Amino acid sequence: MAAVGSSGAVGVAGCAVLGSEDTDGEPGIVGETLTLTTTTSTYDTGLLDELNASFEDRYSVTVDAVAQGTGAALETARNGDCDVVMLHARSLEDEFLEAGYGVNRRDLMFNDFVIVGEPDDPAEIAGEDTVETALTEIAATESTFVSRGDYSGTHAKELELWDKAGLAVESFGDWYIDGGDGMGAILNQTNMQGGYTLADRGTFLNMHGQTDLEICVEGPVEGGPESLMNPYGVVAVNPAVHENVNYDLAMAYIGYVTSSDGQEIIESYTSDGEQLFFAEALAAEPNFQQHVPDGWESSSDE
Repeated sequence: MAAVGSSGAVGVAGCAVLGSEDTDGEPGIVGETLTLTTTTSTYDTGLLDELNASFEDRYSVTVDAVAQGTGAALETARNGDCDVVMLHARSLEDEFLEAGYGVNRRDLMFNDFVIVGEPDDPAEIAGEDTVETALTEIAATESTFVSRGDYSGTHAKELELWDKAGLAVESFGDWYIDGGDGMGAILNQTNMQGGYTLADRGTFLNMHGQTDLEICVEGPVEGGPESLMNPYGVVAVNPAVHENVNYDLAMAYIGYVTSSDGQEIIESYTSDGEQLFFAEALAAEPNFQQHVPDGWESSSDE
């Protein structure tokens, strides 16, 4: 696992795999299939279709994308049933890396979370500056709150926010609903039942006009609290743990989505004129520590 943060691993994703050829002089990845597990938000927004179609066309390969909550996506990866994972829960990503199941993590993009609710706003949280106050008011008024309840990145963030507000979901009454579904379905459920939910901005904007829900508490993209930031990463499944995974194709994919071409697709992807995600892989001053779990030290730091 020490190689996860090495400079050699960084170079692989950028170019080495993409230039590989078979004995006939053809690109070595042509005709192969990549299995990608990803969060429902990248799938529901349509961004994944744009990224994958471009990658498939360029390298004559197929991407089999399986949309799951982050917890389920990581379990699929732990079992060796996919080649690469795209997700948005850094603490869970770190556990995955530390256990040796993943290698060569890259920052990919970000958007933010927002608390959305019915227009009547029964807890009167519209325009609230702090997440803790908003959640405290929802709980105090016992206003309906629909949770993802699916061990996704959004669900993990929601539980973290309740905890920071000093509230234990185990003590909540019937007003707290375990939705157990993807983001699009939860937004529809909240729209039908009333109340509030935590959503990623991308999926909410992509469903604009399909629900009556409104943003009550903004995330940092629109000047809200940093605690609602929603970063995404992409991780290859470790071939040293699962020999069956297509590591070369996984690294080709990571190299593409973090390249200038892939980042341009992310940056320019919109819904009704609204940008849904913001590219984060390219920077004037690269953050090489992005590849390793929080708290780890590189050999140069020892």
